[in-house]
Order: sequence, then structure tokens, then C-alpha cells
Amino acid sequence: MTSKTTVKTLLILGASGDLTGRLLLPGLAGLLASGGAPGLRLVGAGSDPWSPEQWSERVDGAFAAASKDADSQGQAALAAVAESTRYHQLDVTADGPLAELLSQLEGPVAIYFALPPHISQKACEVLHPEQLPAGTRLVMEKPFGSGTESAHELNKTLAALVPEDHIHRVDHFLGKATVLNILGFRFANRFLEPVWNREHIEKVEVIFDEDLALEGRARYYDTAGALRDMIQSHLLHIMAFLAIDPPATIDERDLRDAVATVLRASSIKAPFSASTRRARYTAGTLGERTVPDYAAEEGVDPSRNTETLAEVCVNIDNWRWKGVPFILRSGKAMGQRRKEAVITFRPVPHLPKGFSGLDSPNQLRIGFGPDVLELDIDVNGPGDIFTLDRASLVTELNAPGMLPYGEVLEGILNGDPLLSVRGDTAEDCWRIIEPVLAAWANGDVPLEEYDAGSDGPANWPTSDVG
Repeated sequence: MTSKTTVKTLLILGASGDLTGRLLLPGLAGLLASGGAPGLRLVGAGSDPWSPEQWSERVDGAFAAASKDADSQGQAALAAVAESTRYHQLDVTADGPLAELLSQLEGPVAIYFALPPHISQKACEVLHPEQLPAGTRLVMEKPFGSGTESAHELNKTLAALVPEDHIHRVDHFLGKATVLNILGFRFANRFLEPVWNREHIEKVEVIFDEDLALEGRARYYDTAGALRDMIQSHLLHIMAFLAIDPPATIDERDLRDAVATVLRASSIKAPFSASTRRARYTAGTLGERTVPDYAAEEGVDPSRNTETLAEVCVNIDNWRWKGVPFILRSGKAMGQRRKEAVITFRPVPHLPKGFSGLDSPNQLRIGFGPDVLELDIDVNGPGDIFTLDRASLVTELNAPGMLPYGEVLEGILNGDPLLSVRGDTAEDCWRIIEPVLAAWANGDVPLEEYDAGSDGPANWPTSDVG
């Protein structure tokens, strides 16, 4: 049972960091402008010695775009939060300062840890349950821990502070519209479910290729890499929503139970030289911009061999999916921006003689920005009716009403854990990729190279993985 709590204060730890300015505050602005979170107080805390003017400037700048498009009520809500917000400089890992700040805040409080995982762990370890205002919610950014063991320890630490339904492990990639688009399409169409299995589907790909390079994030990214940053944190969950059995309801318990069941059945098989690939971008061009070699980027330690492109083949060992490769791929500085799931169906067992032209397997594409559904089918072409041509049925899906972090914050403030990652699931995601990380650290899988702005290494056709 989920305890419904109305949060009075949002406390952001790491308020002077990149995540807060780039994503959290703009997401909050959209939520406030739409009438969400009435009466909310915003408090920032960080290690940087910011003046009240610096904090106000950050908040005002992040709220500007939403305020411009908001109605009078939305503008008033934004102005009220901006006027009342405060910033506190403190060391969140020291015993005392964070608890002292919490004692001054109106509860219930949502504590948003916009911090590196190891700092979040230390901050939670110095807190005690009696120091938290009643109804406190703890909000953790992914990656959740740095491995199975650390995720387990963090789960134990959090469970000692608040109930599981007051813990939000944020996955902003899982916007509510994206999740409901997948589930609605899968389970509201009778024709689809009978073919959504190993008998009719050849492979499933989840691809998140960015046309952005490092963009000043070396301090975080060079210790993470594409496998931890995207595949462990986000793409495994997208895979799970594509693979789950129909739940009884889309309430958080039924849905998250279904996701956990899929992930428990998932693994990446050895030898990892066959089931995984990794690469790092070298100098190249993205649009009109020249991008330096990743190893030469400021803040990068080349000896870490951090990958900027990762691809793995996940096996789901259950009745529905046994033998179907789920290929998860994410890369930076790619020539083409691709954010989609591609379901490739098996070829027809027999095409009547007399047809000519293209006869390739049907594909279904689910886009994650823009949110588009596209079904590729073979039809009789114009002119010669015996010649098959490829046609696409395309429809736009319901777009999210606000930025992804606005949806995340809405769930937190309303006490809805649907889009949060459950503790056992967070540990399972690490279990799935840890053997790959170990193999890569041992050099069992070569670190290949590709030019920034290209489609990746020339010898990477997706069908070779698995």
C-alpha cells in the first residue's frame, strides 16, 4: 500500500551542481506553471559558497521559459517559489549540519540527492530516523550505487530511515507518457499480444544514440561510461516494459512486480567478446562543430579506457522470450540521433511464388523523442502489382505534458512511486552488467574506436551481436 503524503518542502542537495540547473529546476518550473505542487517551498543546499543572489539568479533563469508560457496563476506560483527559496552551504556528509537544516524545514520534506552515488550514501549514513520530519521522502538519482553490493548496502541504509514507498530511485528516462504509450499499445490491441513472443519476434533492439559529445561532464562520465550511464540505468528498464507479461493493473505494485520478474530472468551470456562490444570516439565533426578525441577531453583519464559506445545482448530466460536477443545500445558523439525500440519480426514461413521485389521482415519502431509509432510492412507496389514494396504506417504517440523531470517531481510530491525503481530491481540491474564490467576491465573485449559524427565502428552491424 502506498502512503499518500503531500510534500511541503523540496530540499535539493547538490543545488549548485549541473543536474539541478540543467534538468531539475526547469522540470520543477514546468510542474509549477501547470498548477502542480501548490504551496511548495524550495530549499537548495550545496558545498559551494553561493550568495543568496547567485541562487536566486539560478532559480530565476531556470524558471524564465516556463513563466513566459504560463498563465497568470502559473506565473504567480513560479514567482512565489522563486521569492521564498533559500540556499544553504553545508557539508552533507558531516554529522550534524544536514539534520540541523531538516529541523528548520516544514514537513513533509522530499530530500532530492542530486549528488554522486558515493556522496549520497555518506549523506544517508549520517542521518537517523528521528532527525527526519514525518513523511520524509528520499529521492536518489541513478546510478543507484556503483555495483550490486553497494546498491544492497544503500538499500539497507535507506530502509532504516523511511519505508520503501517513501524511497524514489529516479529514472527520468521512464517518463510517464513513454511508459504508458508502451503499455497501452501492447495490451490494448488484441492483434498484438498473440505474436509478442519468441515464435514471431526475431530480435528486439533498444537504441539510445546521442549526437552530443562529452559536453563538460567528464568528472562524472569518465568514471561511468555508456554501459553504466545508460544501459544499466535506463535501457534495461525500457527492455523490461517491452518484455513483461500483462499485469492485472498498472498500479505500482503490479507493474513493478512484472518488471522485477523480467529482470530476474535476464542475463548477458559469456563469452562477452561475442555478446558485448565497446568503443570510444576519436576526433571528428558533429554538424558544424569539431569534436576532439575523447581521450584528449579536459578531465578525461585515458588509462580508464572509458567507453562512449556500448552494446550488449541480453537474454531473457523464460517461456515467452527464450532465444530472442534483446540488443541494448547507447553511444555518444554519433552521426545520427536515435532514441527508439525496434522490434523485428520473423520472416513469413512461405511467400507464394510469383511475387518479386522486397520481402523483408516486418519491423515495429517505438520512438522516444519524438514519440512516434511506425510499423513497416510489405505491400503490393504501384505499377506491377506482383512486386512487393515497403510501406510504413506512422502515428504520433501522446507526447508528455511536461519535461521528464517535471513528471518525476510530480510523482515524488504526490507520493506516486510508479516511475521510481524498486530496491530489488536496482540491485538486479547491477547483477546483469557486473560480469561484463569485469570482463572489460580484464581486457577480454577490445576497446574499439570510431570517428565522432560517424555511425560507430565500421565492423559493428547489429546482427553480429548475440
